[in-house]
Amino acid sequence: MELIGEVAAWFGDPTNWAGTPGIPNRMFEHVWLSGLAVLVGTAVALPLGLAIGHTGRGAFLAVTVANLGRALPSYSLLLIFFTFFGIGFATAFPALLALTIPPILTSTHIGVKEVDRDMVEAGRGMGMTEVQLLRRVELPMALPVIIAGIRTAAVQVVATATLAALVGGGGLGRFIVDGFALQRDDRLVGGAILVAALALATERLFTVLERRLISAGLRAVVATKPLSVGPFAKSGSPIAP
Repeated sequence: MELIGEVAAWFGDPTNWAGTPGIPNRMFEHVWLSGLAVLVGTAVALPLGLAIGHTGRGAFLAVTVANLGRALPSYSLLLIFFTFFGIGFATAFPALLALTIPPILTSTHIGVKEVDRDMVEAGRGMGMTEVQLLRRVELPMALPVIIAGIRTAAVQVVATATLAALVGGGGLGRFIVDGFALQRDDRLVGGAILVAALALATERLFTVLERRLISAGLRAVVATKPLSVGPFAKSGSPIAP
């Protein structure tokens, strides 16, 4: 109970909400770093995943990248980039970017690959070009799985960006690192609460986005289909028919 009171007092202290070390600025740093990593990761992985899923070529590369991404611990990535770039944004950003690509690439590739081939052949029979098939048939049907991959990457990056504070990358992790170094449990727990709240908000944001972009009918159809391969493989996972 004493710790709860200390954490509440920490949040209520006006000095923790002002200036560069304040909560608003640290929150902005965290969101900026995480958002940029997800945005660039999506720009890189989405076109590759669409191409691989549509053509069927390069699937081995997609699986290899996904497995490699899951095998490398986040802290190890930070150490690797720290060796080359030192402290700051130049180390934190590429480490987070490396975490975003595997889930987005894999989900996009699988989502397009699992689209009903009869629908694709019907589109070809109607005279659609390969680009039109991808844009009008495969992409809309694969969208639930693609968004699921981006959501996974975003939540993972928000949580992992906490480690950026270890290499001078700023963000909410600064409260946790400083709290541990200064033995200030209120600061440490307060920082952890902020990171958890931001991760939950990110999850909720993508849930709302999915509802906005995908019709209820399509969500109902894809929710009944099990995903057969990849990191999302499980009964009840969204998969385009």
